[in-house]
Amino acid sequence: MRALVQRASQARVRVGGQVVGEIGAGLCCLVGVTHTDDRETALKLAAKLWHLRIFADENGHMNRSVADVGGEILVVSQFTLYGDTRKGRRPSFVAAAPPDEAARLIDELVAELRRLGATVATGSFGAEMAVELTNDGPVTLMIEV
Repeated sequence: MRALVQRASQARVRVGGQVVGEIGAGLCCLVGVTHTDDRETALKLAAKLWHLRIFADENGHMNRSVADVGGEILVVSQFTLYGDTRKGRRPSFVAAAPPDEAARLIDELVAELRRLGATVATGSFGAEMAVELTNDGPVTLMIEV
């Protein structure tokens, strides 16, 4: 699994003009799933996101996690994170997992984050989504597990 993780002061996702997921301060996570991912991969990514120390401590150092600061997490499925642009001008998405498998693993990720104690909002898998984000910092990381 790959995740583009952005520290956000707020984020939301809309489908058809309607807000389907929204958070205050926390993490906006665009998540892609590939063929070799499984439940264990989803659990590892959930733990990484929950404990990733990218929030400032009292000295201004990135030393606190979303769990430490009581932040929220927005998870948005994003198969295009597996787009391969090495050849030609149109990306290939053959590395992205089939939709049914990807949806199941995104659900596993969200369930594990909630089990860890996170407040989680989501997009709508497979829908045309508009993601709005106020990137805090800005801090953006690519995570792969």
